[in-house]
Amino acid sequence: MRTMSRIAVRQARDIVRSRWVMAYALFFAAATEGLLRFAGGDVRALLSLANAMLFVTPLVTIVFGTVYLYNAREFIEMLLAQPVRRRDLFGGLYLGLTATLVLAWLLGVSVPFVLHGALLTPGAGRTLTILLVTGATLTASFTALATLIVVRVDDRLKGLGIAIAAWFALALLYDGVVLLIVSLSGERSIEPLMLVLMALNPVDLARVLVLLQLDVAALLGYTGAVFARAFAGTVGSAIAALALSLWIAGPLMLAGRAFRRKDF
Repeated sequence: MRTMSRIAVRQARDIVRSRWVMAYALFFAAATEGLLRFAGGDVRALLSLANAMLFVTPLVTIVFGTVYLYNAREFIEMLLAQPVRRRDLFGGLYLGLTATLVLAWLLGVSVPFVLHGALLTPGAGRTLTILLVTGATLTASFTALATLIVVRVDDRLKGLGIAIAAWFALALLYDGVVLLIVSLSGERSIEPLMLVLMALNPVDLARVLVLLQLDVAALLGYTGAVFARAFAGTVGSAIAALALSLWIAGPLMLAGRAFRRKDF
């Protein structure tokens, strides 16, 4: 555990100096500041931030994570030549990368809210907390996907292409496929299928988690609306959070298994 922590801290210090991570944090800080000034209310600002999070956070996380881990290949090989367990090395790499990206997200969004005193608005503090936690979980999920891609695919260009394709499929293409399935189903009831389809997409799960707090039913999408009808209130949020956490555990377990068996 101590070795894993040391590797994670070393990775975090290295990543913090990256201009891309700084730009990521500054982007959300500028976006949050602008929304708080011109969006016309904290709720509208949070809603706009949620929409930005659903597209920007997965893209930055999976692309940056993939590129960084490929560039860290020599560092990984050097540590593997030392008396370091692969489990500790893998855990340290993932924790260092994830913690830094999560910190950039948290600071970029929360600092403008604190400076504006927006947390004093009734309900804003709780909704902001849900948004921050959901964004952090989404970051951890797509970092796990990036780790899985890097471990399983040796070619950098191919791996980066798969990462971008995964983001495009989950963040942009998925809703179109769902609408196509709905249109082809006719009058048949497909609500159970819609619940399964939502669970298969971490972006959809994150959207439902945040929008259930904002109570904006029109923006939930078809899968989100079905989910809201089936699981309302706290139960729905708990189920969505559990399903989203499985999107961290699943790819991470597969990546860890492949990492332990990989011949570097």
